[in-house]
Amino acid sequence: MLALDRLHGLRVVADPAALDAARWHGAHDVTVLRLAPDDAFAIGADAVDIDDEHAIIEQEAGFAGAWLPVEAIAHHLEWSLPPERPALAQGAVAQVPARVWLPDDGDALLVTAAAYADELAGRLR
Repeated sequence: MLALDRLHGLRVVADPAALDAARWHGAHDVTVLRLAPDDAFAIGADAVDIDDEHAIIEQEAGFAGAWLPVEAIAHHLEWSLPPERPALAQGAVAQVPARVWLPDDGDALLVTAAAYADELAGRLR
C-alpha cells in the first residue's frame, strides 16, 4: 500500500517579489511549493533569508506526500496535468483534494492535507 509521509518544512506568507528572491536553507534538498503568489511551503527547509519585514514564517507539518511516477497519478485525475515543468497543479486526485508537484524531471510529488493522507493512499491502490 502507498504510504504518504508527513512533510515538514517552513510555510512563508510574504510579498511575492520577496518570495521570488528568498534563499531557503535545510539539511537536505529543499522543495519549494508556491501555493499562491504570496504563500510558499518549503519542504525540508529549516531557515529562510527573505527581504520582507512583514513576512510570516512558521514551521509546517500539516501536509503529507509521496514521490510517485506521473503515470501512477494521471489515471486518478479528472483534469489534465500541465505540460510545462516545473509546475504545481491542484485539484482532486482520486476525488481527494491534493496538489501535484511536477519538477523538471523525474517523479511527481503528490501532496495532500495530512488529515486526508490515509484516505488518499487507500484510493490509490
